Amino acid sequence: MADNEKGKEQEQVIEEALGEKDIRKLEFRGGVFTATIPLVFFIIWAIVLSVTGLVTEQALVLGMVIGIALGLFFCKSKWADYAQSLISGMAQPVGVVAIIAWFWAGMFANMLSAGGLVDGLIWFGFQSGLEGGAFVGITFLLAGLFSTAVGTGYGTVATFGVLMYPAGVILGADPVILLAAILSGAVFGDNLAPVSDTTIVSATTQDADVPGVVRSRFKYSIAAAIPALILFVIFGGGGESGSQQVVAQLQNEVSPDGLLMLAPFILVLYLALSGHHLLTSLSYGILASVVFIFLSGKSLRDVLHIHKNDAGDAVIEGALIDGISGYFNMAILILFILAAAYLLEVAGTMDVIKNFFLRIINNVVRRAELSIFGIVAFLNMFITINTAAEIAAAPFVRKIGEEMKIHSYRRANLLDTVTSSLGYIFPWSGGVLLAWATVQGAAEQYDFLPVVGPAEVFPFVFQGWLLLVVMFVAAWTGWGLRYTGKNGEEVKPADFEK
Repeated sequence: MADNEKGKEQEQVIEEALGEKDIRKLEFRGGVFTATIPLVFFIIWAIVLSVTGLVTEQALVLGMVIGIALGLFFCKSKWADYAQSLISGMAQPVGVVAIIAWFWAGMFANMLSAGGLVDGLIWFGFQSGLEGGAFVGITFLLAGLFSTAVGTGYGTVATFGVLMYPAGVILGADPVILLAAILSGAVFGDNLAPVSDTTIVSATTQDADVPGVVRSRFKYSIAAAIPALILFVIFGGGGESGSQQVVAQLQNEVSPDGLLMLAPFILVLYLALSGHHLLTSLSYGILASVVFIFLSGKSLRDVLHIHKNDAGDAVIEGALIDGISGYFNMAILILFILAAAYLLEVAGTMDVIKNFFLRIINNVVRRAELSIFGIVAFLNMFITINTAAEIAAAPFVRKIGEEMKIHSYRRANLLDTVTSSLGYIFPWSGGVLLAWATVQGAAEQYDFLPVVGPAEVFPFVFQGWLLLVVMFVAAWTGWGLRYTGKNGEEVKPADFEK
């Protein structure tokens, strides 16, 4: 018996050392909302850095680390349990999926760039006169198509930030509006794509089928996209394309050869739309890019080159490593954000928020839908990775929606539209920070590129803002509202009341 007890103690020690202990409850001095200190500190830190123009990826990571350290001193539970909760938060699959998607999309985008696609797009713009606002409008449409096909808004930001942003700046697009158009395209696809993680999460957590959810939310996406496109065309011009000398030099240097790299791009779209996994589609696109680069006569050193520098140190260069290394700091930041967000769950902050809204609804459907809207928006302020925020909000949405007999499609749409929008609007959100990091990387390659800060772009993400407005109006007026019938079918309000 003593040996068995000793063995159990040893197993417990091993589990704790490996980070396998499941902490279900943490207590904080000052109540459950004290658990928000790490995220609140990070948000304030990010805003101050953005406003003062001092924001860097390393500084953002440091701000999140400081916030988490501050939270530790307000924790009444064992500090070991606090630390274990952080590890559990980092270990959530949603973070790993996002990081892998960035790496693959980053490699693919840099392969297309190495093959000369940016030069080809610039040549096409010069020849067709597609400049300024028109180019921004096309960028929004293409980004929306790409994100709908591949199912990742983050991957879209990484790809189009490397390709379309440099080309658009040269062709007279306003850099801020152009980057906002890329983010807006990411919003469109993240919200609507059948293979998007947010679409899948919103459907499955509300016990709905994905195809039905996509069909039901199409009207909301289009209602926002049409005016967003018009706004991008109107306000997208007026950018400074650089000195006339740079433009004249580029007109002489660029050629249509790089447009051949559209073939791998189209291949990825086809595979994704055919139902292949994101990583499968992008992997085939990367392989096809290598083939086209080789056939074009370019050196494969542009793809990957491992050598020793003059000091005798090993150096790895090329599009593949550039596509990955550009997101190392962002990957670390995302893991810390997920860890801090997980504290809200184990502290009971989420339960307090849910119970508050249930009290004020008082069996009124409009209040219920507006409360769902508010809960999802509130959580997205703190949990700035859209899928993670959606997972956190999903139980609240389901609980309130089921009590009011709101159909699962409608609940999924309220959950996803708000999440997909705010994930690319807030200056401290994952989508905006990723766009900023991508533009920084592109600026190292093209010295004429301006780097747009996170605080500059958020008012102009038209698809995100308009989608929020559309969904708020839908919740307020009951447009698109459907109840759950006896067999789970959608029932119109008039029929449900009979």
